[in-house]
Amino acid sequence: MVGKTNKARSVFLTVAAVLVIVFIILPLIFSVFDRSKTGNVALIPITGAITGDGGKFLGTSTVSSNIVVDYIKEADENKQIKVILLEINSPGGSAVASDEIASAVKKAKKPVVALIREAGASGAYWIASAADHIIANRMSITGSIGVISSYLEFSGLMKEYGVGYEKLVAGERKDIGTPFRKLDDSEKKILQSKLDKIHLFFIKEVAENRNLSLSDVESLATGEFYLGIEAYYLGLVDQLGDKDTAEEYIKDNYKLEKIDYLVYERKASIFDIFSNVFSDFFFKIGEGFGSILVSKENNLMLV
Repeated sequence: MVGKTNKARSVFLTVAAVLVIVFIILPLIFSVFDRSKTGNVALIPITGAITGDGGKFLGTSTVSSNIVVDYIKEADENKQIKVILLEINSPGGSAVASDEIASAVKKAKKPVVALIREAGASGAYWIASAADHIIANRMSITGSIGVISSYLEFSGLMKEYGVGYEKLVAGERKDIGTPFRKLDDSEKKILQSKLDKIHLFFIKEVAENRNLSLSDVESLATGEFYLGIEAYYLGLVDQLGDKDTAEEYIKDNYKLEKIDYLVYERKASIFDIFSNVFSDFFFKIGEGFGSILVSKENNLMLV
């Protein structure tokens, strides 16, 4: 009995020691010798749809305004950093999230350069416009100064299948925008007025950020996207080029002989890796059971 207890204790201590090494000691060693934490130019990628909290949007990756704002603040306070480079490849996203990032860019004391690669449209252009200098690929999708709020409406399909919608609300407009019935004319006017106000905010921000007249930006703010080369001649970007162009601009204008990037991006931690492994493992187990329970032979379905 004593032998079994000692053996169990030995196993427990071994497992505990492994966990301490893997989850505490190794991460500390990696952080101490991680050369990626030094540099003179902060590189902050803004890739994917812009949202408040990140996550997934229609099955694609998104970028969180909370995280990007924190990165900008951190880079601005880092004494090693001389310039902040925003590497943008985004179709836009939430107006609020875009405004939050743009505000952080404008508050930064250090110069901010925006590089638009494939796309810097809508909210992503809002962010780029707040930078001190914008460089865009000549074929990039740029601008698209507009606001959209659309949804699928199912009332016709519901009627065809005999499905009804019973309205029970406290507040006449509480269900405005529900996909289960058509908007009436007064509701369309209400929603349109909200979009027009956000659109005006967008126009005013671009006009101020780019030192353009309100009327000039209004004429461009049809929601149309422009190729980078078109955006350049319209005054929406300062320069055409790529990352090499951005590096040359930074060297020439901010007296840097060499650029060492400090990349601000969330890397998968060891906890994320284990979490993904176990999640996939248990999903496969569930998939296996599901394939047994949902089969052509027995027609049994779990719902």
